[in-house]
Amino acid sequence: MHVLDAVQHIQGDAVRTSTTRGQYGPGWVSGEEVAGYRQEADVAPESRTETFVALKLCIDTWRWADVPFYLRTGKRMPKRSTEIAIQFKRAPHLLFRDVVDVAALEPNILTMRIQPNEGISLRFHTKVPGSPVRIRAANMDFLYGASFLMQAPSAYETLLLDALRGDNTLFARADEVEAAWSIVDDIVEGWQETPAAEFPNYEAGTWGPREAEELIERDGREWRRL
Repeated sequence: MHVLDAVQHIQGDAVRTSTTRGQYGPGWVSGEEVAGYRQEADVAPESRTETFVALKLCIDTWRWADVPFYLRTGKRMPKRSTEIAIQFKRAPHLLFRDVVDVAALEPNILTMRIQPNEGISLRFHTKVPGSPVRIRAANMDFLYGASFLMQAPSAYETLLLDALRGDNTLFARADEVEAAWSIVDDIVEGWQETPAAEFPNYEAGTWGPREAEELIERDGREWRRL
């Protein structure tokens, strides 16, 4: 709740620079040709409904000052994946900087995979044994499904059991939901005041419109490959 209250609302010109939206057109997913959103059943041929959104959010606290949070979600993407990735800053003093191209090294990343293949992955750089000095990225992985012999209960099983027990730990409170929607409402209002995007603006089976790439590239960054 405190985090949601500290999120800087995107308003005015920031809606144009910190958000982008999209709607998928015809394309290919997993080797199969699929229709565009407007060709789906019960969808109006001129629908303006978004099927993709990318955001840049900032949290107004001393702990998270100057740390951008990039969110991306959409339908008809190349694969189904939900994850949280924390990209670490480059250290001011880099070892091996005189023998390797440190500019080409990827940042260290901690990834929490929500679904599928639930688990945690830490990607970092390590020295390859032997000579000459070579540095490459390596992964340390924890796979939930491979670490336990028993199958985890489904999300709905857990929620229903907690509801019967009266445990509201995993449930959102009303004020939390309202705080989250207040952030979204400002963005929707900003979209209504700006010229509508040309839909569809990305093909099914891709990672979204070009505008999503431009949003993150303005900060000198890029989306991770999933």
